[in-house]
Amino acid sequence: MANTDTPIKHLGFIVDGNRRWATEQGKKTLAGHRKGAEQLKAVAKHCANLDIPYFSAYVFSTENWKRAEQEVGYLMDLFVEFVERDLDELHQENIKVVHVGSRDNIPEHVLDALDRAVNKTASNTGSVFGFCFNYGGHQELVDAMKAVVESGVSAGEVSEELIAENLYEPELPPLDMVIRTSGEQRLSNFMLWRASYAELYFTDTYWPDFDEAALEEALAWYQQRRRRFGGN
Repeated sequence: MANTDTPIKHLGFIVDGNRRWATEQGKKTLAGHRKGAEQLKAVAKHCANLDIPYFSAYVFSTENWKRAEQEVGYLMDLFVEFVERDLDELHQENIKVVHVGSRDNIPEHVLDALDRAVNKTASNTGSVFGFCFNYGGHQELVDAMKAVVESGVSAGEVSEELIAENLYEPELPPLDMVIRTSGEQRLSNFMLWRASYAELYFTDTYWPDFDEAALEEALAWYQQRRRRFGGN
């Protein structure tokens, strides 16, 4: 049964395969990350043009700090470059950028770039781009529960609604669909609360090759899904 009566409100991307793409292209690993960043802008613009209200991309996880120091440093610098090079273009598309994740451990110059992106686009009224940077689903729930406890509510007052209100960027609704590139088939700690009833789409395409046509194919697949939410 087609899903045309329930359009996507929030689309999630697990952007995977940059390093493998580079290896297969005979390039250095870091070149894959650069190409992946270029693709992120293109896909973000296409989501906005398709009037998808919210989309979120898992660009740097809390676990990624374990990677080689050189690679982590490159990813930090690449993010700053992304803001300096591409933010104006996203801003012109009326896209609002929000940071989804923890500010802990992020270098000061990267935080400055992140804040510039958020502040510059704060008044935009188009699609909302959830930039999941230094994000982990477990850590998000820990931080949400800390906020709930610190608010002084009793155990009996804790509810799903209260927890949702204390997630990172609570304006982001539950995910309707998660797209993961590169052939891996797992959530890898991505938006565990919001993904509870999401449709999961896995493609062998590496993220640097995931273009507008690949997105359209994924969205067509979604339209054939019947979302049950635990019902019949």
